[in-house]
Amino acid sequence: MNTSFSILIPTWNNLPYLRLCIESLRKNSDFRHQIIVMVNEGSDGSLEWVSGQPDLELIHSSENIGICYGLNVCRLRITTPYIVYANDDMYFLPHWDSRLNEAIEHAGTKEFMLSATMIEPRGDNPCCVIADFGDNTDNFQEEKLLQATESLVRDDWSGSTWPPVLLPLELWDRVGGMSIEFSPGMYSDPDLSRKLWESGVRHFQGVGSSLVYHFGCKSTKRVKQNKGRRTFLMKWGISAHQFMQNYLHIGEKFSTPLPDFVPNRWTQFIGKTKQVSTIIKGK
Repeated sequence: MNTSFSILIPTWNNLPYLRLCIESLRKNSDFRHQIIVMVNEGSDGSLEWVSGQPDLELIHSSENIGICYGLNVCRLRITTPYIVYANDDMYFLPHWDSRLNEAIEHAGTKEFMLSATMIEPRGDNPCCVIADFGDNTDNFQEEKLLQATESLVRDDWSGSTWPPVLLPLELWDRVGGMSIEFSPGMYSDPDLSRKLWESGVRHFQGVGSSLVYHFGCKSTKRVKQNKGRRTFLMKWGISAHQFMQNYLHIGEKFSTPLPDFVPNRWTQFIGKTKQVSTIIKGK
């Protein structure tokens, strides 16, 4: 199976990371993909740079509209059956796309969300591989990372939520893409997974052999963040943490289909009360 993807990359004045991201896609992809770059503002030279790249499709906003509006705007440009949403501060390792293609072949369903596995220099995310090859473009150890690629592969994990995520275009359209009430984007990722869950999807797979290096929140640290945690709770009646732990079994060994989670009325009431109380207190 040789399937091309439509890769959507929102960026906001982050040219050094964007260039590295695009270069990694060019060097390390096994297939030719459609790459759509949503340039927010672009006053750092990124607008001119993307405009001059013949293999990139440019969408531009004169101000930062965030990832929710930004990704949705890309919809009319998509020409393949699959969407990949990625951050601009990610470096794609060799064969990342072949490994996702293999996962599509073996999924046994046309309704799925897949995630590549992030390698991060630090942290405790159970879905990531923790290995330090630099935390910015200046100290990035590219050759050392490439040499270590095979040793960084991990088992597949449950709970696809964080980018890079891959899903069929049909599912994207079914749930209406990203939810703009989470603009500019905090907690829009688990919300997308929750919408897919409500539509009947039960295959949420992190592919341990499809790897990207993630420098970590190079844009989100600069933006005024929305209160996505609160929005998620008020929208779905449970916290994002509860959803990822109890429904998606985030970070556990991958199995499919995921079982439905039906909390009893008492635990549901207690859990929701605690979450509302925590948010009201501002913790």
